[in-house]
Amino acid sequence: MEYFRKKSVKELVEQSTPLRRSMRTLDLTLLGIGAIIGTGIFVLTGKGALTAGPALSVSFVLAAVCCGFAGLCYAEFASMAPVSGSAYTYSYIAFGELVAFVIGWDLILEYALQAATVSAGWSGYFTKLLQGFGIDLPVQLTAAYGTTPGVTTYFNLPGFVVVLLITWLLSVGINQTRRANDIMVGVKLAVIVLFIVCVVWYVKPSNWQPFSPYGWYSFKQNSTVPMGIIPAASIVFFSFIGFDAVSSSAEETIEPRKTLPRGILLSLAVSTVLYIVMTLIMTGVVKYPEFSAFIDAPVAGVIVKTGMNWLALIVDFGALIGMTTVMLVQLYGQSRICYSMSRDGLFPKFFGEIHPKYRTPVKGTWFFGILTAIAGGFININVLFELVNIGTLSAFIIVAAGIIWMRHKHPEMQRGFKTPGVPFTPLIAIVFCGVLIAGLNWQTWVRFAVWFVLGLAVYFLYGARHSTMNKPSESAITAH
Repeated sequence: MEYFRKKSVKELVEQSTPLRRSMRTLDLTLLGIGAIIGTGIFVLTGKGALTAGPALSVSFVLAAVCCGFAGLCYAEFASMAPVSGSAYTYSYIAFGELVAFVIGWDLILEYALQAATVSAGWSGYFTKLLQGFGIDLPVQLTAAYGTTPGVTTYFNLPGFVVVLLITWLLSVGINQTRRANDIMVGVKLAVIVLFIVCVVWYVKPSNWQPFSPYGWYSFKQNSTVPMGIIPAASIVFFSFIGFDAVSSSAEETIEPRKTLPRGILLSLAVSTVLYIVMTLIMTGVVKYPEFSAFIDAPVAGVIVKTGMNWLALIVDFGALIGMTTVMLVQLYGQSRICYSMSRDGLFPKFFGEIHPKYRTPVKGTWFFGILTAIAGGFININVLFELVNIGTLSAFIIVAAGIIWMRHKHPEMQRGFKTPGVPFTPLIAIVFCGVLIAGLNWQTWVRFAVWFVLGLAVYFLYGARHSTMNKPSESAITAH
């Protein structure tokens, strides 16, 4: 049995199921912004500021550059293979079935854990918003067991419910999903701009000194936790995860060879500018060590420092909207990855069945939506966001390497967008991803290895046997 058998772009396009095409460049850009801007601003800036100080803005630039180079590679693949599946499909074309399955398995973990992790942050902001109206939820139902030291909690009810609501929205059609996302991203951006305009006047340049208290990489005395710009970049990289999910919408996009690259790169550019501006303002208003007092809600803490309490309610609402769009795009991307893998026979057909009315993979969407809701409701997964990062960085490395391979082996293939500076641009992406992976702790490597081995077991016990590639003469590109 050939484990590195490949599929041609022509074959993938012919096998694709005609989902409902309705998304244009603006929709894809907003989809990307919806996935990127959320947890990064409203949650991770607190931990990031404690790790890098005011130089957190440099950490965001470093993470953005890494994603930018990877985004250029994604853009070329998206224009070359306009079908669902993102890095999974691209790996199938470049490196063959086994690598594709591993990356698909990796992406399922990435999307599920990110959505579940964000649901925990969403629950915290939702609880605070209700308290502003005099409504108190039972504390035992506001977070997973053991999430908050000294507080007895059992179940994250708000997070559980919001994931199920998003799953329902995804299941009833891409038009409804697109409209909801466009509206929520518009509201989120308006709230962020309002925060910037109102708070920038409270910036004290003296709070930016020292600008980089821990340098690029160092350790505090008697501590094994890495500090500095690179470790902070490894943390806030989580903020940029999501733009790759845009490429999963290929079969629901109008003129995907043109619109997908534009949507990917525009969403990255807009999000990076907003992240840099927000972190400079926040560390300029509040001295970086003080973020330890409100690490879970750093934006709210900055507002309290300014005394503009009226703005806190608006920002809480904006945070809820922001994190909702992140979960929406992650669950959307996850369902499309599973749909693609099912269509190729690597997952059971159940995950790839298209609803005749909604033209969406309803069963697969609900299956993983429920699992994600349960994970966010019961499991303390705050410590696992680095596992999301290492999975995503691994996918980026494979996609970047795939561009070099495809340019060498198949230069004749049609490309609506070409990554500039090949092979140097993909190589830079690989190096940056490697640097960020090096900033993660060893426990993350162990967890990732366990998931990797489990994925190999699923492939050899099921995927390899049921692959559609077992049928003769199905691939136009043979293994090289």
